[in-house]
Amino acid sequence: MNWITNYVRPKINSMLGRRDMPENLWIKDPETGEMVFHKDLESNQFVIPSSGHHMKISAKERLRFFFDDGKFEQLENPKVAIDPLKFRDEKRYTDRLKDARTKTGMDDAIVNALGTIEGLPIVVTVQDFAFMGGSLGMAAGEAIIRGFETAVEKKRPLVLFAASGGARMQEGILSLMQLARTTVAVDRLKEAGLPYVVVLTNPTTGGVTASYAMLGDVHIAEPGALIGFAGPRVIEQTIRQTLPEGFQRSEYLMEHGMVDMVVSRLELKQTIARLLKILLKTPVSDAIEPEIMPPAVVSGEMRPHL
Repeated sequence: MNWITNYVRPKINSMLGRRDMPENLWIKDPETGEMVFHKDLESNQFVIPSSGHHMKISAKERLRFFFDDGKFEQLENPKVAIDPLKFRDEKRYTDRLKDARTKTGMDDAIVNALGTIEGLPIVVTVQDFAFMGGSLGMAAGEAIIRGFETAVEKKRPLVLFAASGGARMQEGILSLMQLARTTVAVDRLKEAGLPYVVVLTNPTTGGVTASYAMLGDVHIAEPGALIGFAGPRVIEQTIRQTLPEGFQRSEYLMEHGMVDMVVSRLELKQTIARLLKILLKTPVSDAIEPEIMPPAVVSGEMRPHL
């Protein structure tokens, strides 16, 4: 009889076995390496409490944190042709779509929802980077247009959370056409006199930055977000120069006039509600006069918007 095998190992396995430990119990801070308890991170909207680093967040979670009491009505996305170009690289495009849908539980990269923030009815469009890098294809383009059309129909402002690696290469020119189509949708919202607020999250790049993500009335960026058209490495290789520190990050873009505000995710709801009430000329808090823009929250500090 092997005493260690028969008696000790089962007890050790039952107490310390890795298979009993949830994989996402602790999350590592990419900036400091600090381990953060998952429940603490979730309760803080996936912002690392010590460093303020903003982790990626799913579309559904963002909507739950953003809307009053976490309640919202999700709009059904329009149906479009699947794989019109019969594209194939290492895998068939249809297989990639199937894998992304299984992984995320979403039809495509865009979610539209109706709800209220501080009692104000709005339409929110969220781009989820987990679905094929938030890439813009025909389905995503149609969903974005549906969001704008709904806002015009219901006479509500629209808030869009952008997160994307750019156009979806598997759809070729059909993907690039969405840049023009979504731009027309933005114009129709503005013609109706309704506010359009864009929140730029990490990352927002490519054709999305060249279209609807940079056409808002107000552009807000989450801290540390990568925002640009081409990536820093491509730019350096093209111009053969070293880029400044922090180039294409939220704080750098705000200093150079490309975005209006850098706001922590924890302050987004209150800040956007105040902005929309100012733009809609509805009563706002006594703490902010109507003619003054709300302060930007940069690295946890409040400073006036210039």
